[in-house]
Amino acid sequence: MPNLKFFSGENIPLEMHKVRMVQKINLQPVEKRLESMRAAGFNTFLLKNQDIFLDMLTDSGVNAMSEKQYAAMLEADDSYAGSETYYRLENVLTDIFGMKHFLPAHQGRACEHIISQILVKPQTFALMNYHFTTTKAHITRMGGAIEELISDEGFKIQSTNLFKGNMDIDKLNAAIKQHGKEKICFVRIEAGTNLIGGQPVSMKNLREVSKICRAEGIKLVYDASLLTDNLYFIKIREPEYKNTEVKEIVREIGSLVDIIYFSARKLGAARGGGILTSDNEIFHKMRELIPLFEGFLTYGGMSVREMEAMAVGLQESMDFDVISQTPIFVEALCNELLAKNIPVVTPPGGLGCHVDAKQFCSHLPQAQYPSGALASAMFIAGGIRGMERGTLSEQRNADGTERFADMELLRLAFPKRVFTLSQVKYIADRIIWLYQNRSLIGGLKFVEEPKVLRFFFGRLEPIGNWPEQLVKKFREDFGDSL
Repeated sequence: MPNLKFFSGENIPLEMHKVRMVQKINLQPVEKRLESMRAAGFNTFLLKNQDIFLDMLTDSGVNAMSEKQYAAMLEADDSYAGSETYYRLENVLTDIFGMKHFLPAHQGRACEHIISQILVKPQTFALMNYHFTTTKAHITRMGGAIEELISDEGFKIQSTNLFKGNMDIDKLNAAIKQHGKEKICFVRIEAGTNLIGGQPVSMKNLREVSKICRAEGIKLVYDASLLTDNLYFIKIREPEYKNTEVKEIVREIGSLVDIIYFSARKLGAARGGGILTSDNEIFHKMRELIPLFEGFLTYGGMSVREMEAMAVGLQESMDFDVISQTPIFVEALCNELLAKNIPVVTPPGGLGCHVDAKQFCSHLPQAQYPSGALASAMFIAGGIRGMERGTLSEQRNADGTERFADMELLRLAFPKRVFTLSQVKYIADRIIWLYQNRSLIGGLKFVEEPKVLRFFFGRLEPIGNWPEQLVKKFREDFGDSL
């Protein structure tokens, strides 16, 4: 993004695109929003899109595509095997990342499945800066365990540390010494660590981790799903990369790791995923599983139209003006809330604005799922669907007891190039109102709890009648307004 100053002195995020297609959205009355929330079992994943005003659940698969991506979809080659679409995508990916081999998969968690099948053995450990829900589930399903080695700064809500996603090097060395390198199935670095507020990993940290892994003969896996936000932060927060082209930074990342995988629902603004490696042995082992679990090697369970869109989207992701859009709008919302003393994760990261539910709802114990309660209250207050990133997103311990999350966050994701500045102002307004009335928010309890990934389709109910009290207060303050 160019260095642009406004005469007014305001720091205003500037859209580096123009709108050429629109989709109508509806803002339902607050009573209808409560009705919809109740029907969804107080789980924002189970809300129907027709009832949502602003969907901030995720950036996965809901990013706005460019006109060039839509045009490319018309050129798709539908061949089952040997599709030209595949080879176009392969050429783009191997050129950007500088790796030899590409395997297609239908999305990021499919990549995690393939990688875990090949690398994870029972009683082995995957060391990582921080886990993601599906990553952990695939590793534990194969009999492995995860160990999180995030720096201590990563757990601080308010911080001045610019790379809170960094892996702690001392912790990494200690874990390898404790378990022995033969018991480490792989080390994983997640760009833009999702569950701690979209916090980036520095290139310096990645170089240090890579050096250790190569000295010990341990495979280094890089989750690039949130790569674009992380690239933005590397360019603006690491002085040595200020004048480095985005593609050169990506090439350096590719040179430091053994396997890269990604969800194109995030990276590339299309639907799909893929695995990249230059390791011939690992490539051939994984290749055997693609036709078994995903589809033939030249489509991997993806629509070829999406593959064409992905190829263009990945090329566009090498443009700094494109990758700047999410972080600057996240920062704008965070700054609006910080001005009202509302607790959010700082410094603002990528992916979305992360509200600290533990502080916001300090009157609620973690056993009553404050992040989930705040997500429900946010929808009732404004028709805004966010995602719980806290204890609800954890798995129970083996003995059935609750595993309390390190952080209780409400994630308000920013799909790329979707929301306008006026909508950001509306979001801030409703959060500010909710914060002023936060004592009304009560807890939740499960009435239907799946054993795995319960946050996707579990159902809850409120403890007491706090949702009705919230609606009553809304009407007192806003009258007939929506």
